[in-house]
Amino acid sequence: MIELEGVPELIDPVMVAAFEGWNDAGDAASTAVAHLEREWKGEVFAALDAEDYYDFQVNRPTVFMEGGVRKITWPTTRLSVVRVGGDTPRDLVLVRGIEPSMRWRSFCNELLGFAHELGVEMVVVLGALLGDTPHTRPVPVSGTTSDTALAGRMDLEETKYEGPTGIVGILQEACTHAGVPAVSLWAAVPHYVSQPPNPKATLALLNRLEDLIDVRIPLGDLPEDARAWQVGVDQLAAEDTEVAEYVQSLEEARDTAELPEASGEAIAREFERYLRRRDGSGPGVGGHATADGSEGLPGAPYLKDNPSGRARPPKPPKAGGDDEDSAED
Repeated sequence: MIELEGVPELIDPVMVAAFEGWNDAGDAASTAVAHLEREWKGEVFAALDAEDYYDFQVNRPTVFMEGGVRKITWPTTRLSVVRVGGDTPRDLVLVRGIEPSMRWRSFCNELLGFAHELGVEMVVVLGALLGDTPHTRPVPVSGTTSDTALAGRMDLEETKYEGPTGIVGILQEACTHAGVPAVSLWAAVPHYVSQPPNPKATLALLNRLEDLIDVRIPLGDLPEDARAWQVGVDQLAAEDTEVAEYVQSLEEARDTAELPEASGEAIAREFERYLRRRDGSGPGVGGHATADGSEGLPGAPYLKDNPSGRARPPKPPKAGGDDEDSAED
């Protein structure tokens, strides 16, 4: 039995989780949950025992100084709670950590134990994968679930993915077997600019989460950071004609495809989001997974200035590759 001392009774709680690692291209998902913690001043109430789930040679602890005393931070997963104010307040249970190295079933069972004790109504797991998407277009965000009824009610895709999976897919399936409604939101990050941060992908995940759970999320500097990120990538990619041509080919393919972003339904969602922000209505106040499920190659640089000089985008892959468009759940 999990004892949760000091945690008040929660109002219509939703658990929102993200994990660093294979499921988190560009750190987009973990940064989204960190943003929610920061904006709503989340209070950590629990941390999983690092000894149970992490290989410290893979995820090493860090040493830091505090008041002249050396201290150690161990890799783990922490849970915090935030209250979203407004006319109809509700609570979010935020889960942020690192993809565990071992005992995934026990890991998920422990998180589901917290969800049960707190009365969580739905679990939303955020992820990001590498894909053939241009940085100049809206970030595709797919929402998937294993629950047929939930898929119809919330305009989600019923997952059909087969192949390698990460803790996001495992946790979603664990929720399904435990009878807890669960959704995965996946942002597609351009594979040619995969290094963190990616504020544009983080912003896209938060916008989709806002629509899903019907809250108004304060975005802070994220919109401006996303614009600055795109301008920086534009400028540096333009210095390499091969990369510029490759980006143009991705743009043409994207623009000719039938995309959710171009549908009337998506335009209506964007308008509703605008009204929420303008009127303040609704509750609220102010190596990675790839599209085909394979392991993304490390080392694709984030296009920005650094002390050792300007990093250049890698050469794009030759045309005719066999990458799939389906997202890993």
